[in-house]
Amino acid sequence: MKAYAKGESEPKLLDETIGANFERTVARRGDAEALVEASTQRRWTWRQLDGEINRLAKGMIAAGLNPGDRVGIWAPNCAEWVFTQYATAKIGVILVNVNPAYRTHEYAYAANHSGLRMLVAASEFKTSNYRAMVEQTRAETPGLERVVFLGTDDWQQLLDEGSSIDDAELAARLAATRAEDPINIQYTSGTTGYPKGAVLSHRNILNNGHQVTGMIDLGEQDRLCIPVPFYHCFGMVMGNLGCTSRGATMVIPAPGFDAETTLRVVAEERCTGLYGVPTMFIAMQNLPNFKEFDLSTLRTGIMAGSICPVQVMRHCVEDMGMSAVSIAYGMTETSPVSCQTRSDDDMECRTATIGRVHPHVEIKVVDPATGATLQRGETGEYCTRGYSVMLGYWQDEEKTRAAIDPEGWMHTGDLAVMREDGYCTIVGRIKDMIIRGGENIYPAEIEEFLYQHPDIEDVQVVGVPDGKYGEAVCACVRMKAGREPLGVEAVREYCSGQLAHFKIPAYVQILEDFPVTVTGKIRKNQLREDAAKLLQL
Repeated sequence: MKAYAKGESEPKLLDETIGANFERTVARRGDAEALVEASTQRRWTWRQLDGEINRLAKGMIAAGLNPGDRVGIWAPNCAEWVFTQYATAKIGVILVNVNPAYRTHEYAYAANHSGLRMLVAASEFKTSNYRAMVEQTRAETPGLERVVFLGTDDWQQLLDEGSSIDDAELAARLAATRAEDPINIQYTSGTTGYPKGAVLSHRNILNNGHQVTGMIDLGEQDRLCIPVPFYHCFGMVMGNLGCTSRGATMVIPAPGFDAETTLRVVAEERCTGLYGVPTMFIAMQNLPNFKEFDLSTLRTGIMAGSICPVQVMRHCVEDMGMSAVSIAYGMTETSPVSCQTRSDDDMECRTATIGRVHPHVEIKVVDPATGATLQRGETGEYCTRGYSVMLGYWQDEEKTRAAIDPEGWMHTGDLAVMREDGYCTIVGRIKDMIIRGGENIYPAEIEEFLYQHPDIEDVQVVGVPDGKYGEAVCACVRMKAGREPLGVEAVREYCSGQLAHFKIPAYVQILEDFPVTVTGKIRKNQLREDAAKLLQL
């Protein structure tokens, strides 16, 4: 049987813009709680949230922003991020998400490449002084006309300017937007060269947020804790748009992720859902005071971003009460999710797979060399097609054509296997695959095995240069608190008789932390480089 699957045609796709959909929710939910910013205890009902969004949207119209213009947002998670997301959508202005971890070079590139006219930015966060970086790059960003710093007079002035715009003018702007219009540019970090700007439409992201939350039965009674970053699809699409399209409450636990704060907010706000990448759940589950938090209201949530170890999922279900937790898989270029487990899937499906095809989407697994669709059970490149595939990369036809083939299939660069039952597993990135003496080795398989070691908290497997075999297996290990570091012999002994000899790590590195992106994904290319340097290979 071919490794191809097509999703259900129900529930129907939403044929409307983000702004129109949001206003329908406001009309329905009115005085119910829409948004909570836990760190400041600021709260908004749906009607109040709509008021804040409209004030900002009018301010942007008064500032001369036209449909199709680009406004950047460079800030950690906060209520104003949400206001900006929906204000730009209502007036047809394209929101450009700037990674909060960017430094001057990366920020200036994104600002110029996307042609920002306005930037909404935090003054500072953690080690980032955004105000200083904006000043340092003034000469490099000549097209940027205005910078609005949150929490300052800039913000208030922009809102005040909107008083000259009447409701009819805002309504006209909203009515003129179309579902197929571009509304968001998200920069995806390339391992080589400059980041690419994935252009997403109202139809792309509104529907994906709606479909994703439908899979976890999110409804008006739910309160979703969103510790994942808004600048990324996980936060702003699966989180915010998922909630607003369903009428659920958005809860922002903190500007950036903190394990203890997240659990405390879940308990205090009586959250029913929680999002995170596996590294976040690992951090929460390994807190010494984990059992002190009352997580009895938790029912559902999503784990995505990378492969979920079995033990982590078990802890989610058994110790966190997330019986309906779902695994989702996707990428920025596909809005993001194309495969997801269902709320009634068993533990095996939720730990061994990324689920099955999403509604209104097609997926297939192909031979990376020939493009031919493989048989189920064979390993190849995961491809997807449907409403969720991006419009393209901003001002880059060549890279768009390299990613999306003439038939509309997005080539993900991920290696996958489609099982006989249609459920898929991701076995790694094409570029992460280790080729040792002609043997193809998928790091995820070794990681899953080593994760079962009682002294190991987390593990990442990478390939390092080897004179004899081309590549050798290196296990980068984080030990559980208070455990003695494992040497290479101890790890090899643990693997002996359990893994094929060529999969057993030749090297073991004990690390305090893994290098991660701001979304919590492990930077495997950096791990590879660091390991090769330390081992002098």
